[in-house]
Amino acid sequence: MKRLLSILFCISIFSIAYAQDPIEKLKALESKDSTLNQTTDTLTVTKIEKVQSDSTKIRIGRKQITIIDEDGNTTVKIPSKNKYKDDWDIEFHHKSSFTGHWSGLEFGINGFMDKNQSTTMKNDKAWLDLKQARSWNFNLNLLQYSIGFGTDKIGLVTGMGLEFNNYHFSNDISLKVDKTTGSPTYGMTVVDSSYILGGYNVQKSKLSTTHLTIPLLLEFQIPTGEHGHRIYISGGVIGGLRIGAHTKVVYEDGGRQKDKNREDFNLATFRYGFTARVGYRGLKLFANYYPVALFESGKGPEVYPFSVGLVLFNFND
Repeated sequence: MKRLLSILFCISIFSIAYAQDPIEKLKALESKDSTLNQTTDTLTVTKIEKVQSDSTKIRIGRKQITIIDEDGNTTVKIPSKNKYKDDWDIEFHHKSSFTGHWSGLEFGINGFMDKNQSTTMKNDKAWLDLKQARSWNFNLNLLQYSIGFGTDKIGLVTGMGLEFNNYHFSNDISLKVDKTTGSPTYGMTVVDSSYILGGYNVQKSKLSTTHLTIPLLLEFQIPTGEHGHRIYISGGVIGGLRIGAHTKVVYEDGGRQKDKNREDFNLATFRYGFTARVGYRGLKLFANYYPVALFESGKGPEVYPFSVGLVLFNFND
């Protein structure tokens, strides 16, 4: 819309210029199919003709201005004042800039991998087994900045966002930091099995984390036969800063009860991960993997977070 308004503004300026030429006024008066209002210095658009899906011709009196929109680039051609000349006085070219894909709303599932990239938690990590279908990931990517490499098809993308992860445990347990003096696990994040020992009917138990994220992506865009639509493929790294964490347990004990504990649980403060993204029109996918362990080294189980999902919509589309 901004591009179209800019083009129409330029056309109006040049129409005024043509109207101020006395010779042109005389020619217009002599023409059988043109009229000129002598009380104004402007010419009117007598005909707008759409000749192709990507080309528009606008007639102003006996002049014709051509607007060509091809592969995201717009060209405006304004003819010479000399009606016997076939060349053009002015050509205005608008070249589209590169716009990447980061800002938007994303939804998916998340989970844990062990050091062997297995999603099955075994042995001493079995208590971390998750209800995968209820372990959800939300990404709200608020800011985006795109840097093109002299073309609108390749460039870097960065910005800022928020990542929300919910890990629902399959077992009736929670997490706690061992604060028992003299314990071999003192200061470490361990399993909280008090709900099992107390015989409570646990309905839900989860760990929730919130991270501030900053990406650096390299993106390629492939034009398709459909005007304005492209396939995009991108990959890169995402840096993360933990800004919140809590556990929540919902259980029955003479009525519905909720225990919510806000603590850092020895979760890593900073992390980085790898991301891959691909999309075309309404179908857009992402996958993130963090090679930084969820917990600080030596202070909790060695597990690595991942998430996969859909981009619900982009703010720049």
